[in-house]
Amino acid sequence: MGKEFRLDRDFDEGIVSKKTAEQSDAFRDFWIVQQKNAKQQNIKEEKRTMGKVLMIGAGGVATVAAFKIAQNADVFTDFMIASRRQAKCDAIVEAIHQKGYTMPIKTAQVDADDVDQLKALFSDYQPELVINLALPYQDLTIMEACLACGCSYLDTANYEPKDEAHFEYSWQWAYRERFEKAGLTAILGCGFDPGVTSIYTAYAAKHHFDEIQYLDIVDCNAGDHHKAFATNFNPEINIREITQKGLYWENGQWVETEPLEIHKDLTYPNIGPRDSYLLHHEEIESLVINYPTIKRARFWMTFGQQYLKHLEVIQNIGMSRIDEVEYEAPLADGTGMAKVKIVPLQFLKAVLPNPQDLGENYEGETSIGCRIRGIGKDSKEHTYYVYNNCSHRAAYEETGMQGVSYTTGVPAMIGAMMFCKGLWRKPGVFNVEEFDPDPFMEQLNKQGLPWHEIHDGDLEL
Repeated sequence: MGKEFRLDRDFDEGIVSKKTAEQSDAFRDFWIVQQKNAKQQNIKEEKRTMGKVLMIGAGGVATVAAFKIAQNADVFTDFMIASRRQAKCDAIVEAIHQKGYTMPIKTAQVDADDVDQLKALFSDYQPELVINLALPYQDLTIMEACLACGCSYLDTANYEPKDEAHFEYSWQWAYRERFEKAGLTAILGCGFDPGVTSIYTAYAAKHHFDEIQYLDIVDCNAGDHHKAFATNFNPEINIREITQKGLYWENGQWVETEPLEIHKDLTYPNIGPRDSYLLHHEEIESLVINYPTIKRARFWMTFGQQYLKHLEVIQNIGMSRIDEVEYEAPLADGTGMAKVKIVPLQFLKAVLPNPQDLGENYEGETSIGCRIRGIGKDSKEHTYYVYNNCSHRAAYEETGMQGVSYTTGVPAMIGAMMFCKGLWRKPGVFNVEEFDPDPFMEQLNKQGLPWHEIHDGDLEL
């Protein structure tokens, strides 16, 4: 960042008092001109560095975000990808360049669990914004390093501890005052859900409703990857999320359900009816605070019976456990046995298909949106359905990744774009619905996730 200049009245008058009136006027005029020139130069310097971003993560979502950053090189002036394994970062860069994008991209190795390693990397590269596409376990270490090094922050999923299948925003909201005092921006939950669904809600509140009273976020993956069982993003995170108890907001309080207890058929555009299950999802936590007129807010996701049967077996045989178990393994040299500790769910992750490898044979599409009922700008009750359908095949052809990675990676890039353009930039920690939704919604149409609206239709809920 360029050095900040300002006209200090007391300092200026102290100098001027030693001069004649004529000299003082001339000096003051010269000083003001110099300040204007310096301020203009400072703005130019700021614009040159405002697009310097560092992305942590090298999975499917990060791959999509990297492709999208390379496609918008007019906004992103400098770009680095860092991960625990630098070779994965290098592979992303190679894939991007093979597609014909010429943006120079740096890579680095970093352990995102280690604050000191993160601080060393951030201090060396000096990014304006750190895009966290690593694991939710690492949100807080990355936020700590951002504060220490003067970097703003963006993520797609809220923090959860490794030793407990539980996630909520309170851990990250606790950083509000520190980011505000540091003059840094932290943007939370800028994927699709959370992310775009929250922005859809903000857009509806801004343009269509005086009161949003009922909100249902619906997420359907009608794709077929031709695997017996696979998760569409990190298996460890995915299975932890699905096997938790359900949670929804109604009449000013949280209502808890057994895992996957509540379900019903919902009809998705261009797909048809799909069995949809009520889950706990983090964006509802912030939406009911920011839109206090909401009487009920729920999140629904589709699952096929084959997927649920495999999930039931995984749970029944203990492979979804997140605590350590002791296992006796043979030594590599064959001289004996050694007791080692493993986490069953982490072991399962190692043997399941890699979500990054699903795209090539993936067919079908996703459909994600918000179904809203409330009091419109005309003081009458209205319904509103805003959604996106994303083709797995189209996503793969563009980025080499399937649609679930695409729908998360594109919004992460757009959120970074909003920051770099100065549209989403204010000191503190914010969920995405606290920013102006309009420029983000415009970019969704331009960046591959066009949205559609249905006014006063049957919401089925």
